[in-house]
Amino acid sequence: MSAGVWSVPVRVEDIPETGRRFELAADAATRSALARAAGVDRLVRFDAVFDVVRHGRDGLHVVGTVSATLGQTCVVTLEPVETDLEEGVDLIFVPRRDSSADQVGAVGRDGYSATDDPPEWLVDGTVDLGAIATEFLILGVDPYPRKAGAVFAAPPAGDAGDHPFAALAALKAGKPEG
Repeated sequence: MSAGVWSVPVRVEDIPETGRRFELAADAATRSALARAAGVDRLVRFDAVFDVVRHGRDGLHVVGTVSATLGQTCVVTLEPVETDLEEGVDLIFVPRRDSSADQVGAVGRDGYSATDDPPEWLVDGTVDLGAIATEFLILGVDPYPRKAGAVFAAPPAGDAGDHPFAALAALKAGKPEG
């Protein structure tokens, strides 16, 4: 994962065998930039808690939760609405071995079967917790937020002559065929 708006790089060698907990909270400037990246009006709060443990000799397992309070616009009423988001994270990161590890088949990346979620690649022995949090934020944003109780009511069907092509239909009806 590359460094983006919010970068919190963690190297494999910085994680003890017992693991390490990271409690992250984005500051106001970061939240403003992330709101633009996520396509929301504002990001009131954005936190992540990750437990990072070793996965094998040179991999990492990241488990945690990304949570946020988003300011969006209701798609029904067009009024501001605040929504809470909470996304679980459970990812395994391994070093890139060679191009043969990318081969698709019964056994994929680092011996994981096709039914397993394949691990992510470490980049230079590093995982970026800020990038992970950002990715899960963006994936968790509701693209059609609704204010509580807001219901879309279709406009009543009008007279059959009110449709956009009514004038053309009337012209065609009055013209003799041939």
